[in-house]
Amino acid sequence: MAWIETGDARLYYEVHGGADTASAMPWVVLLHGVGGNHASWFHQVAAWRERFRVVVVDARGFGRSTDPGNIGRDAFVGDLERLFDAAQIDRAVLVGQSMGGGTAISYTCRHPDRVSALVLADTLFGVELPDGVREEMDAVVWRTATLSQQERVLGPTFRRQHPGLATLYTALASFNAVNVRTLAGAQTLHSPREIAAAGVPVLFVVGEEDALFPSHAVRAVHRELPGSGFVELPGVGHSAYFEAHDAFNAVVVDWLMGALGAAA
Repeated sequence: MAWIETGDARLYYEVHGGADTASAMPWVVLLHGVGGNHASWFHQVAAWRERFRVVVVDARGFGRSTDPGNIGRDAFVGDLERLFDAAQIDRAVLVGQSMGGGTAISYTCRHPDRVSALVLADTLFGVELPDGVREEMDAVVWRTATLSQQERVLGPTFRRQHPGLATLYTALASFNAVNVRTLAGAQTLHSPREIAAAGVPVLFVVGEEDALFPSHAVRAVHRELPGSGFVELPGVGHSAYFEAHDAFNAVVVDWLMGALGAAA
């Protein structure tokens, strides 16, 4: 565990795997959504730490990170740059879930030389949506406004089959100082053309039951990014990395082996 001091805020992160400082293991940085924090990635940490140097970080205002100035999303990309420097990361895979996807996209567009691959999990945050998709997402916001937090972030199949884990997911989010209604700041939007111009391999992973980012909307954006990958996980909601962790982990690792090999 480690801390980054920036202004009046403290940012918390952990590095798992690659204890040898000379390790050649690839870096993978996991960026959580509004309903998560560093602890939400426990399935990925356990599965990937023998293969990658896995970094989990609390965005300011989430988990153990603080945000006294209530800057929120306005500082996320700068905070990620501070993390790269503090952990001495040269290049890394960015895995961004929901809100974390917006941070990952903006960082990739600003620093493509420091990103080896980009995995966007259940998210279109940070994307300037094409016509048709934008109208669809406006309707989704209206349609989901009255849903409970569990209904928003977990699919009905998972909630029905794993009520205990659904409760755990909500409990992890309770350690955050902010939520979807109180989070400050805004995330920059980037056109599909701008994202493609970064030259970084991109994979979209989405749950079939995702209420917040329907799979057909994610697929439409994927089609705007030549060469990007797309995987839909059946019976899974907005938190695919948590709900179907084995399938999610396998899909991401399989794709990364090809993407990192091609980039090498």
